[in-house]
Order: sequence, then C-alpha cells, then structure tokens
Amino acid sequence: MQRFILGKKNWIALISGMLIFIGFVSELGFHREPIAFWAFAIASLMGVAPIAIQAYQALRVKVVSIDVLVTIAVMGAFLIKNLEESAVVTFLFLFGAYLEQRTLNKTRSAIKELTEMAPVSALKQMESGEFEQVEVDEVDVGDILLVKTGAKVPVDGTVLSGEGTINEASITGESLPVTKEKGSGVYAGTILENGTLQILADRVGEDTTFGKIIELVEEAQDSKSEAERFIDRFSKYYTPGVLALAIIVWLISRDVELAITILVLGCPGALVIGVPVSNVAGIGNGARHGVLLKGSEVIHDFSKVDTMVFDKTGTLTAGNPEVADKEIYGDHGKELLGYLASIEKESDHPLAKAVVNYLGDVPYYEIEKTDVIKGGGIVALIDGHRVAVGNPALMDQEQVHLSEKARKDIARFEANGNSLVLTAVDGELKVILGIRDQIRPGVKEDLKKLKKLGVKNLVVLSGDNQGTVDLVAREIGLTEAHGHMLPEDKSAYIQDLIDKGHMVAFVGDGVNDSPSLALAQIGIAMGSGTDVAIETSDLVLMNSDFSLLPHALGLTKATARNMRQNIIIAVGVVLVLLASVFLSEWMNMSIGMLVHEASILAVILNGMRLLSYRLKKFNL
Repeated sequence: MQRFILGKKNWIALISGMLIFIGFVSELGFHREPIAFWAFAIASLMGVAPIAIQAYQALRVKVVSIDVLVTIAVMGAFLIKNLEESAVVTFLFLFGAYLEQRTLNKTRSAIKELTEMAPVSALKQMESGEFEQVEVDEVDVGDILLVKTGAKVPVDGTVLSGEGTINEASITGESLPVTKEKGSGVYAGTILENGTLQILADRVGEDTTFGKIIELVEEAQDSKSEAERFIDRFSKYYTPGVLALAIIVWLISRDVELAITILVLGCPGALVIGVPVSNVAGIGNGARHGVLLKGSEVIHDFSKVDTMVFDKTGTLTAGNPEVADKEIYGDHGKELLGYLASIEKESDHPLAKAVVNYLGDVPYYEIEKTDVIKGGGIVALIDGHRVAVGNPALMDQEQVHLSEKARKDIARFEANGNSLVLTAVDGELKVILGIRDQIRPGVKEDLKKLKKLGVKNLVVLSGDNQGTVDLVAREIGLTEAHGHMLPEDKSAYIQDLIDKGHMVAFVGDGVNDSPSLALAQIGIAMGSGTDVAIETSDLVLMNSDFSLLPHALGLTKATARNMRQNIIIAVGVVLVLLASVFLSEWMNMSIGMLVHEASILAVILNGMRLLSYRLKKFNL
C-alpha cells in the first residue's frame, strides 16, 4: 500500500490542487462552507498520506526529516480546524517534489543507448578460409576479421591487409576520418567509411576501448550520489527544535491550542516552496533561452564551478573541416582550381569534400587517367597535363620543386594547424590549400565571460595532436591544453582534478565524451551531440549554441543566490512568528496565518524574478 501511494504522488498532487481550487471557489465565490470544508479535508488527507509515509520511513532510520514536521503540522491544523492551511501546505510540498524529480531521472537511459551503439556482428575467417557472419561474442583474440565499407569495426585490432579511412569520432571525438593501412590499429565501434580491411583481433568484448567507455559511464554514474539538500540538513535541527518547543510549551502551559499554534506557525510553508519556486523559475528561464538544466543539484553544483574542461571538436570548434588558407603560384588560377576540383570531386575523403565546397563554381575537366598514391594523394592526366594533388610527401615523390616562398608558406600553414592539400601541374607547384576545423564564432569572448563569472581554469582535452590543440588554446585564451587523449585519459584527468578539490564541469558532444560527462560534477552536452552525451549530461546547450554557456553559469549563480534568499525569508518569518507568540500580546492565529501566507507569496515573487534574468554585460 505504501509503495502504491508513493507511486501515485504526482496524481495525488494534481487531484489535491483541483480540490483546493474547488474549496476556495466554493468558500469565497459561492459561500458554500460545507463543500469547501470537505474539499479542503479530502485534499489534506490525500496530500498528507505520501508525506506521512516518507516521515515514517525517515523515522525508522532515525532521521527527523522535514516530512515529519509537515505531517505533524497538518495534524495540528486538523485539530484546530484550519483545513485550508493543511491542504495548501501538503499540495505545495508534493508539487515542489514533483518539479525537481521530473528533471533528475533522464540519465538512466545512457547505458542502454551506449549498448545499442556497440557492434553486434562480425565477418570472421573460418577454418576453410571463408568469412562468415557471427555474433561479436563469438570472436576471440587472434581471430581474423573482414570489415567492409560502411560496417562497424567489431573489435580493437591491427590491420593485416587492405586500406581505407575510418571515422573514429565515437572514440577520439575527431571529425576527420583516419587512413588505415597494414599495421594500423583500429577500435571497436568505429566505422569504415571506404575501403576493405582484414584485421587481427587484439581485444574483444568488454576489453575493447568502446567496452571501456560503457564501463566508465556505469562507474561514474554509480559514484554520483545526490548531495544532501540544504533544507534537509537544516531540518535536522529545525524540525526537532520546533517539536521540542511545542512539547515544552504544552508541558508548562497545559495549553494544547498554544502548542498546536506553535507547530502550525512553525510549519515551513515558505521554506517548502521557496527552493522549488527558485528552481522552477531558473529552469524555465534556461529552457526559454535554450539551456536545459536537470534539477536543483545541477544548479547548486554548477554555480560553484571553478574549472571547466572542454572537448575540442564539435565543442570549441564547428566539427566540419573547411579551407582556411590558400596560396596560388603563377597565372591561370581559375584553370588550376578547375583541375583541382575535377580530381577532388571524384574522392570521398573529407578533405576532398572541403576543397570542392570551397572552390564552388569553377570549370571542370575530363580526367583521362587516375593513379591513387598510397599515403600521398592522387596523380591524374587532365587536358594533357600531369596533375598531382596531395601532401608534401607526394610532391617529393613527383620531384616537384618547392621554392623558398613555398616552403615558408607550407611551414606557416602547418603552424596554423592546417592539413595541407598541394597541387602541382607538370612538376611545378601551383596551389596550396590549408584545411582545418574552424573555431566557433565568439568562443573567445564567451570564455572571457566565464572567467568574469569566476571560472579560474579553462582546459581543453582532445584526441587531436598536441600542436593543433596548443594552437586552439592560444587563439582563444585557454589556461591548459592536452592532446592525444583517449576517453579513459580524459576521465583520469577529470578524476585527478576532482581529487584535488576542484568543482569540475566538462563540456562535450560525442559518445566518447559520455564517461567524462558522467564523471564530472557537472556534465554539459552540446544539443547537436549524440543522444548518449545528452542523456548522460547534467546540462544541455540546445542547438549547440556555445554562447549559452555564460548565460547558463550566470543563471545558476543567480538561482542559487535566489534560493538562499528564499530560505532566509522563510526561516526569518517563522522565527519572528514564533518569537511573537511569546513576546507580544497581539499575535494570534489569524495574524500568524496572514504573515505566513504573505511569506509564501514573498518567496514566490522573489523566485519569479529569475524568469526575466539576463546575463549582465561585461567589459571584456
């Protein structure tokens, strides 16, 4: 029965609210006192049932919770026939609990979604030499597997033969696919975008990197316990204090009504609604501005963040490679770019797609012959010319002379973190393009705002090379930059920060980020990221708008401050009321109830100010 009642708390709150409405309309609008009496009575009895059960459960483990005081206060209100108060208090208590709990249960589906993304089958070489499809659980270390275009790599392994490009975003978070050839390592859960590979299984099942990601998320979520709410801590002293005071007054005065009056006046109506209304207003403001805050614990913890850690690709950068730098040598630039576009449009490589998108409307030429140079690029015959498109190694192979200026340009492009695409015609270098993932517009200014809001450490962790990560860090003003980081490396780094006493927020968008999102005190996901990252996180920036991050931090600070104000108002009013019972002759139940209800209105209005919150402008 207890489980049934607690499971229907939300429905009880809804029905109780409807009964309270009917009671006030009957009493004030139609003067139907009997209808109002029964409406308030039923609402009180329904509302107090789950609260009383929670109070009983708390007392069984020797905890005097706020549920205990609310239960006794409602019983006292019944004895003095103040049913309106008992009904309203129980409704506010249940409604506040619903509003908070509603946003705290969204992280539980992360493990399921991660599991669904794991590879389930593999093409395994049998004793006959043929490849047959088997369940991934049937693959053992040392087996030889075949991976075709578009398939997921089923295990961590080493390439035995073949060549292709693999999208490793699920592991490293990097948007650029990586070329794999004989001797290269591959990860389970990554996708072969083109080519065919035979691989030797090195690690299978839970031992793979993808398996470790799932394990890390599980461990991180299990290690997260809800911080004890301030009100619960306060009630350890407040609740027994009010109870003891009422008992002492009754023993001394033998005035049962006075003792019940103390209980009713000490009922934390404003205290119960003050924190939820701040939370709801803060969460509502965030939702209106594209920030999803998952509950009061998130607001409390995020408001105290001193270290913010970022994934690079898709978070600080746009996640799509684009041509950033260009140099053309000699005349006939449009014709040269036409040669380049004609070759690159035949390729599926992301760099080739970036080149074609950048060149746009240029003349295309018929390609007479094409040779793909392993690890270098493409050599083709176009319009009677030998055109080579690829990296500096291909230029050396084609014996292309690089002038001093060209060498300086190459060094400059590489220093800017570019991947290079060089074009030579008949042995002469004609075009250099630098391609890189672009930093999100306005990120530098947003990071300055975060510093103004009290974030002392801004750190980037990336699977990319250290040089590129250092370049990004210098450009946007980060305090630390670490490259060549796999998911377990990121998690270990974050755990080290936590162990050193930092309040850490991690911002990411990929499956590979989910362990770090779950482990950090605050996990922040970009809205266009994977569902797993969003579900694992505590806070989501919808539409991947990085500029929402300073607003989110400022909002949580304002909300946490608003909660404290409401607590002070609520406790202060109760203390004044209780003091007035003994120190004045004018204090009675009617005046006390009027002030009590006024305090509830005060905390609601104070909380509602958060709906209009906007981040103040900083002098950056």
